[in-house]
Amino acid sequence: MSRIGKLPVSIPAGVTITVEDGNVVTVKGPKGTLTEKVSSEMVIEQDAGVLTVKRPSDDKRHRSLHGLTRTLINNMVVGATTGYEKKLEIVGVGYKVQVQGTGLVINVGYSHPVNFPAPAGISFDVPAPTKITVKGINKQKVGQVAADIRAVRPPEPYKGKGIRYENEIVRRKEGKTGK
Repeated sequence: MSRIGKLPVSIPAGVTITVEDGNVVTVKGPKGTLTEKVSSEMVIEQDAGVLTVKRPSDDKRHRSLHGLTRTLINNMVVGATTGYEKKLEIVGVGYKVQVQGTGLVINVGYSHPVNFPAPAGISFDVPAPTKITVKGINKQKVGQVAADIRAVRPPEPYKGKGIRYENEIVRRKEGKTGK
């Protein structure tokens, strides 16, 4: 039995979950609405503030989809109630970021500033010129946008300059040795 798949998804107050034909799950909460189509082979049952996911057989495919389906639904519930955020920091002399409209203007050593528009459902917060917070209700989208921002200037291994996740450890290399 899947250790994750067999766990029930608790439905907090103020959240409504509807399961339509073809296992299209819609979660409405205080932060917004999320809709996702999960595997139609899984059986989703909802009763008394708890949602459970069951698999039809012990096939390898059904076992792998069991935990995935439960986690996707749980991520939608958490996103609709509290939301998700990823924090990034910029390291480097003269490197900075600022909010312009809904997007970001990132200065990280290129000859031009990099404009990064905010996708739908994502908001940015810049508490300091070297800190970025990506916020949203869709966990996958928040992670992807944070990865795209990091890809503008990934941390380099010699001086550690670039954009990194908060608490990310950058492996440093030793520089050249002179004779």
